[in-house]
Amino acid sequence: MFTGSNGIVSSVVIILGFLFATLLLLMIGRNPSGMYQSILQVITGYDSRRGTWNVRYTGEWLVSSIPLILCALSMGFAARSGLFNIGAEGQYIAGLTVAQIIAVRFAGVPVFHWVAALAGGIIAAAAWGGIAGFLKVRYKVSEIVSTIMMNYIALYMHRIITMRIPGSNTFRTPDFHVTASISSSLLSSLTNGSRLNYGFWFTIAAIVIYWVILEKTTLGFSLRAAGYNRNAAEYAGVNVGFNSVLAMAIAGAFAGLAGSCVALGSFTHGRVLVSFDGYGFDAIAVALGGSCTAAGITIIGLLFGMLRSAGPIMQSRQIPSEITSIIIGLVVVFISLRSGIRLFVEWKMRVKMKKNIFKAKIKTENG
Repeated sequence: MFTGSNGIVSSVVIILGFLFATLLLLMIGRNPSGMYQSILQVITGYDSRRGTWNVRYTGEWLVSSIPLILCALSMGFAARSGLFNIGAEGQYIAGLTVAQIIAVRFAGVPVFHWVAALAGGIIAAAAWGGIAGFLKVRYKVSEIVSTIMMNYIALYMHRIITMRIPGSNTFRTPDFHVTASISSSLLSSLTNGSRLNYGFWFTIAAIVIYWVILEKTTLGFSLRAAGYNRNAAEYAGVNVGFNSVLAMAIAGAFAGLAGSCVALGSFTHGRVLVSFDGYGFDAIAVALGGSCTAAGITIIGLLFGMLRSAGPIMQSRQIPSEITSIIIGLVVVFISLRSGIRLFVEWKMRVKMKKNIFKAKIKTENG
């Protein structure tokens, strides 16, 4: 059945998202070719207006994709464990905040400094995610409600804490110590001066770790078992409560890595956020579109990162950059409709089966 193939469904909803975006542009009198030319420029680096190549666009595409993929791994890991983590944005902020503090406040040894900042951000975000898991296990608080609320707590705690760093103002902190940077001269030179950094390699490692834990370990099996059927998992001896806390902590760690990579790789100073960066929210669409699998999340994360990077280029071609958010929103809507379509098809099959049984019964009675 069509709805039973996650890969086909994901492909179709993405095509539908672009189709509706194309129709919308036609309705407002804009040429949709500008959108597709912008996307091609991001992917290949070729600027069709100037006839020039610049691989920097491709590097910035990968930079935009890194936090999306990592936050989607956070959402996906929790989902595969039977939890719905809407708190990747707050966990991302927790990781970013601690990484910035360590980068600014402590002058460290090369390599060790950024490792400490990265590890601090991951640990802080894991603890932040674990709190939501603990609240669910201990007090039966829905993780959906708690993670939504903790996003806002994380944002405003971030502002309070970051602005207390000596030399900070309402927008930024002092510059990081150079030893805290994860920028890569090699990756930057290969992409003509883009901000592509070591976060690229950390993201690849995180994707592999995600796949190994969920698909190749006993822990992953118990987490997935709880995700399929909590009661059956408990009957089989799985400690569902402990696993829920652990799953949310690991999910938080992925989002914390995203925040740390953005803080240490894309900026030379700490930012004082005035609003959400939005990676954790867009990551919900990435995880759902990728069916919460490592490969699916990677592909959809690259797609959405491409859309984010193409936004400014679209504006220069007289295409509203908001069209990228519309495409992302449409993908979420169409993915959500899959369950409804599946229920409708199953209902039609049941009705057809009952009719066939009734006809067979009448035929038998009539001899």
